[in-house]
Amino acid sequence: MDKTTDCPYPGCFFCVMKEGNPSKRRASILKFFRELPSQDDNGQVLPISGLWNTAMAHPNDPEFIELGIFECMAALIWKGLKNRRWLSHDQNIYIPYYAAHIIGSYTMNMEEFAERAVRAGVIPPLIELLRGRLTWVEQRVALRALGHLATYASTFPTVASHAEILELSIQLAMSSLEIVYSHFYQDIDRRLSYHCDLLTRGMGGVEMESRKAEEWASQLQCWALQLINCFAFKPEFLPAICKPEFLVKLPGMWGGLVNENSPAGIGLLRTICHHKIGRGAVASCPGIVEALCNIARSSDDWQYMAIDCLLWLLQDPNTSHKVVDEAVPALVDLSEITALGDHKKLGDSIVNVLEECIQSQATGPNSLNSRTKEHIEDLLSSRQRLKWEKNMPKEDLHIKQAASLVVKLEGNSLFSSGDIAGAASKYSEALQLCPMRSKRERAVLYSNRAQCYLLLQQPLAAISDATRALGLHTPLNRHAKSLWRRAQAYDMLGLAKESLLDAILFINECSQSNDPDLSLRPNKVPDYAERLVKKQMRAAWLFREAATKHGGVRGEGDSHAIYGQESDDSEWETASESDIADDGRDEMDEDDENENEWKNKDERKEKALKKDCTDIKRGKHLPLLEDEP
Repeated sequence: MDKTTDCPYPGCFFCVMKEGNPSKRRASILKFFRELPSQDDNGQVLPISGLWNTAMAHPNDPEFIELGIFECMAALIWKGLKNRRWLSHDQNIYIPYYAAHIIGSYTMNMEEFAERAVRAGVIPPLIELLRGRLTWVEQRVALRALGHLATYASTFPTVASHAEILELSIQLAMSSLEIVYSHFYQDIDRRLSYHCDLLTRGMGGVEMESRKAEEWASQLQCWALQLINCFAFKPEFLPAICKPEFLVKLPGMWGGLVNENSPAGIGLLRTICHHKIGRGAVASCPGIVEALCNIARSSDDWQYMAIDCLLWLLQDPNTSHKVVDEAVPALVDLSEITALGDHKKLGDSIVNVLEECIQSQATGPNSLNSRTKEHIEDLLSSRQRLKWEKNMPKEDLHIKQAASLVVKLEGNSLFSSGDIAGAASKYSEALQLCPMRSKRERAVLYSNRAQCYLLLQQPLAAISDATRALGLHTPLNRHAKSLWRRAQAYDMLGLAKESLLDAILFINECSQSNDPDLSLRPNKVPDYAERLVKKQMRAAWLFREAATKHGGVRGEGDSHAIYGQESDDSEWETASESDIADDGRDEMDEDDENENEWKNKDERKEKALKKDCTDIKRGKHLPLLEDEP
């Protein structure tokens, strides 16, 4: 509005905000908040949207809090719920959404604001929105606001006194994706116009609306998990949370890729595993430990949370015997990780827990089976080898390194001639000879053996070896070939999310590599990696399960085909010679300063063996190993 133009609306909020006298301004704002819910004039949504912008930009400003904004917003939500005629008039349909969002914004950082909000009576109207009295859009912001209120020690008891909140949050965590798919995404012609406007701020078309709907659906689930997580810290609420039908879905709940602070499903599981009640429920739920092992052996950002869960389950004598056979192989694969994020000496922690495990279950009815016991003993033996090698003369270590290199080259030769099983056996022999501190060379051997297991159709063994190679590499989880091999192995098992994360990280590593054979041409993704990423993005599509349930899968020729449509390019494949190669010139671990000396002595032999690597198997070039051209 032009400042020179007199406003035709007495008491206009925007005119009030321009008042120069602070005391008059505060008095006018106070009056505005008190009178707004009782007014039926047109144009109310404009000041509400202005308040929404202010709350988003200045959530810690106490002025509006002191003047009664929480009471005003609660009254407006009640009005929208009780007076449908008013709600449908003009643009009032937007007001409950904005009101709940304003409450959430002002309570997300300041506990004292949250206390004022509770005293203002915001919880009952938010619960009504949470019940779905309006639509999923309002449920989303109600969850957000209640989640912030539940975060603080002083306001959580009031939130928790409404038992329905936890029950509704669990239901929404499980059904939110289906709700958004069926009520918005599936049928373009039935989309509510105000939903479209809220999603895109009136700036987008159908494609942007659909993309934002996926984001908001993910957030709806994310905030439901965040709210449940607040309850999960209190043991008295765990029986209500730890229902098998809910727990089994948690590993698959990503929690919102756009919100890295969300606990996601795995974060909620970690909170649940803090308490013995939760650990008992998790250990008894089929499939959860296997899912935790898959996440632990992946490049998921929440990898460490899965590791924590497995360690706590093993340390609890009431759950250890239930999970030990599944958990031990995965943890052994991760036992040489030095650090993972803020987790320092993670490998040492894993070894200590496994050592305690074998001691506590050495005898008795819950004693370890022979295979699990062998895994732990091999790990402890390797740790002992590392101690012995510290006192071993360097000359002896060099001899062991040279012997390992010779056996590895024999394995390369067998691989190139098509004897994959023989090559795998040679790499195993080389690993027994290779000094423990030669991390780079051991990573190469594990990665090469992982490739053999892929060709032998043994994906679990390939995942194990690729994970060990990635754990030895510095930085962690950044060895391109091992990422690609594990991505393929997870693909063979039908684990789309784990495969997708590894494939994406593989592409990133290739694009950043200084190796001319690994680095990609500008803006060019390898065809084989692009195909796998596309396949897994379809398989891991957020709405895939909902679309399948509601018959939304259509042909790829359909202009409105869903993202989760299967394709016929899912044949498992490995990289060809022209796709990926490694000449073995990676920078060595700082403890292996003399490795190159021994490799150079055998350079001629190695080059001779490399000439055989263009042999074919079933008419196709074999996937390349490390140190091949």
